[in-house]
Amino acid sequence: MHLENDRFLRALRRQPVDRTPVWMMRQAGRYLPEYRTTRAKAGDFLSLCRNPELCCEVTLQPLERYGLDAAILFSDILTVPDAMGLGLHFVEGEGPVFEHPLRDAHAIEALGVPDPETELRYVMDAVRTIRSALGSRLPLIGFSGSPWTLATYMVEGAGGTDFLTIKRMAYDTPEALDSLLAKLAAAVSLYLEAQQRAGADALMIFDTWGGVLSPADYLRFSLEPMARIVEHLKRVTPDTPVILFTKNGGQHLEAMAETGCDALGLDWTTDLGAARARVGERVALQGNLDPAWLLADPARIETAVARALASYGKGPGHVFNLGHGILQQTPPEHAAAMVEAVRALSPAYHA
Repeated sequence: MHLENDRFLRALRRQPVDRTPVWMMRQAGRYLPEYRTTRAKAGDFLSLCRNPELCCEVTLQPLERYGLDAAILFSDILTVPDAMGLGLHFVEGEGPVFEHPLRDAHAIEALGVPDPETELRYVMDAVRTIRSALGSRLPLIGFSGSPWTLATYMVEGAGGTDFLTIKRMAYDTPEALDSLLAKLAAAVSLYLEAQQRAGADALMIFDTWGGVLSPADYLRFSLEPMARIVEHLKRVTPDTPVILFTKNGGQHLEAMAETGCDALGLDWTTDLGAARARVGERVALQGNLDPAWLLADPARIETAVARALASYGKGPGHVFNLGHGILQQTPPEHAAAMVEAVRALSPAYHA
């Protein structure tokens, strides 16, 4: 499909653009009053995620408000483990909880790899609904959690932990964890492939918890399964850009670039200019404003945007984004100030 605005896809391919494209991780979320209205209509978060029409509604909300350069599927990173039968539910104020966490090799052996068009059909229907609503306006990003990140929730049984349970498994029975990660790599590969077939124009893997691992353990338990996914996607859909994002993963950029992905997401702990010098022309870079900057005065936000753009420098290959998801406390007009600053200041870097 020919897109009216393909700025985001061109940047991921390191092709010339007229200005730096911009979107925001978690751009559809609780900081928007219109999102809160739709979520109340759904009843609860999981019901919202499982309703393709409402997923489409909230996906489009930030596009209408800000005029961003990409839409991202509204869903949750835990859809895959939920489809594996672990009993996902959300506790108000605590986040995701699994009724049946994985604690041994027998439980892992019993897991099946879900079929994305059956057990996860509601996600594919959401992608198709959003793609139809977008028409040729903008690209749509599909996504998944990384195998390691999904495994942390599945083994710990909840989010926000100290990761001691899964680290004990990694150090004491690494073969069991390897088995789990292999199943998750297979499941995520099929899941993202199905999203592309349903209408996603780019695919992103969120490795939220890879940064809690030592360098050697990161390569084994986090990066290696992601590399398998990238290899699969590049075999079945070679023209679809793939973005890898490891929070607190700045020390691993060279190894991440070697996977064959098209772009790396950066959090705010890594300097854009230094990252560009390290990876060279191999990948595009996405990021990396600290989301807390959007709590500051709009004039200060513009200064922070200017500093990030200057850090990356001139030329293609930069997608402006936050270094992690937008905060719930963000005033929507402050997010607008960031987007407007990117639009105003970035053309000078692409002359």
